[in-house]
Amino acid sequence: MPLGGVYLYIQRYYLRTSRELKRLDSISRSPVYAHFQESLSGISTIRAYQQSKRFAMENEWRVDANLRAYFPSINANRWLAVRLEFIGSVIILAAAGFAIISVSTGSTLSAGIVGLSMSYALQITQSLNWIVRQTVEVETNIVSVERVLEYARLPSEAPEIISKHRPPVSWPSKGAVSFNNYSTRYREGLDLVLKNVNLSIKSHEKIGVVGRTGAGKSSLTLALFRIIEPTEGDITIDDLSTSSIGLLDLRRRLAIIPQDAALFEGTIRDNLDPGHVHDDTELWSALGMLEDRALLCFCNH
Repeated sequence: MPLGGVYLYIQRYYLRTSRELKRLDSISRSPVYAHFQESLSGISTIRAYQQSKRFAMENEWRVDANLRAYFPSINANRWLAVRLEFIGSVIILAAAGFAIISVSTGSTLSAGIVGLSMSYALQITQSLNWIVRQTVEVETNIVSVERVLEYARLPSEAPEIISKHRPPVSWPSKGAVSFNNYSTRYREGLDLVLKNVNLSIKSHEKIGVVGRTGAGKSSLTLALFRIIEPTEGDITIDDLSTSSIGLLDLRRRLAIIPQDAALFEGTIRDNLDPGHVHDDTELWSALGMLEDRALLCFCNH
């Protein structure tokens, strides 16, 4: 019982620190991965603007911030190991010392009992060390569950389908797009990326949006698909507000050709029609029209 109390005290004392260090380590590690992924996706732009050194320094700064929480956790682990091994050594020394004292005082203690006590002393220290370490590992690794719960509690997107406000089957028939005093930001607490935009694109018009990096060109596209929600104003397509319908109804009626061509794992048909809403005849017809346009463009050039 006294040994159990000592081990419990050391476990509680170590646990308070190790749990917080593990949490800091997990929180500071996410920006390292995010920055590395952003650097890989925009490496051509980084090299074009000769900003490689700045991004390397930024990555090193984030790694250093993570190591400031990682190294103390390793030191705390070593602190626990020294204490546990010291107590185990004291237990073994006490068992051996009591056996020597008993034999020297003329006790009838047999050699078998002495060997049994020594073997039990070795086993109990290993078992107690293992119990303490396993309970501490469970407590520190539960931080990962906290991170999952934190992401699970993030606000979700708008509903996919609003049964009372579904667009007509033929929508959009004309393709007229209007931004009405539209403002948005990427998340709460950040500055507005689009401020009071008033824009009217008529049917069959071809519009080009130009501007420097950060001017808001990509934000307009994200706003059309409601990947970022408006803070003020709205967007109407054929006089229907995109904020009044479900996301599935909106995104299925719009199409986009991304800057970076990418194929997802699966068949060509899955890449052409991810929602499986068109039959093979419609897909072959679209491919034929695409081939004709490419051939016409090649002949013109």
